[in-house]
Amino acid sequence: MDAPTPRLTSLAHGGGCGCKLDPGILRGLLSAQPAAGPFERLLVGNETADDAAVWALDDGTCLIATTDFFTPMVDDPHDFGRIAATNAISDVYAMGGRPLLALAILGMPVGRIAPEIVAEILKGGAGLCAEAGIPVAGGHSIDTPEPIYGLAVIGTARREHVRRNGDARAGDALILTKGIGVGIYSAAIKRDGLPEGGYAEFVATTTLLNRVGPDLATDADVHAMTDVTGFGLLGHGLEIARASGRRLVIEAGAVPLLTHATALARDGFVTGASNRNWAAFGADVALPESFPDWRRHLLTDPQTSGGLLVSCAAGRAAAIRDRIRAAGYPLAAIVGRVETGPAGLTVEA
Repeated sequence: MDAPTPRLTSLAHGGGCGCKLDPGILRGLLSAQPAAGPFERLLVGNETADDAAVWALDDGTCLIATTDFFTPMVDDPHDFGRIAATNAISDVYAMGGRPLLALAILGMPVGRIAPEIVAEILKGGAGLCAEAGIPVAGGHSIDTPEPIYGLAVIGTARREHVRRNGDARAGDALILTKGIGVGIYSAAIKRDGLPEGGYAEFVATTTLLNRVGPDLATDADVHAMTDVTGFGLLGHGLEIARASGRRLVIEAGAVPLLTHATALARDGFVTGASNRNWAAFGADVALPESFPDWRRHLLTDPQTSGGLLVSCAAGRAAAIRDRIRAAGYPLAAIVGRVETGPAGLTVEA
């Protein structure tokens, strides 16, 4: 009699962007690396923890390159492939670019997972790439202790449309395009605690392409963008603050949330990454007095394939938010503002 097929999530110690390195450790590792060098065509490297590298070509076009991969946060292999692909492509959109092609990154525990399961992961990723209008043109695979899947993605943008995370301006408004709570839902999935309808909502938000990014980048009043992933809203907000030399203010009550995120956070469905995030950057965040832990967990919750955090001219913020909603992101909301330094982040209740 064949042994039962193990759950995908049981084969991994973490899942999705929640398995990213501790942000404090990552900053230390990157600071110890040599500078990329005097390459005048390298417009964006790793100096400001931006979403992708950007290289200027001769004709005013820029090449955008990124890679992203992780372990499963769901047991359905097709859904895992789709979520991982959406998340990887997002980095190109967050820079204001349009994707051209992808290469698959695959690591599977040979002998512990059936080939047909692996095929479904690849099929899910390829199908999502087709929705984005790009091919999976190749890739690489290895035998690993845990399942890993993701993509390297190449895209392009006109130089004037590239949007860095370091160009937020004092007086800007901040818009978030998707609801928060993906990590909390993932924790509930692992513990069989997600309410009815929650899984469909989870898959819908994590497979919603951030294709509005390059459209926003054609607007001169959109100054900076990043996507919110494993370091949570506060962590990626801090990256904008540090890169821009500004102070971000997040209005906690304005942050859009997935339907069950508040109740699940109150019940303790949080990830280890949420605590690691806070330990790594909490010293640079000013919280309101008596701010409850469950609310903080919402703001440090690791997002897999999260939304875009957009810094734009305050006078046009409502119109830009409405434009984002009309493009298919109904939870898009104005969640804060940008102020003069020192670089850091303040949370208002």
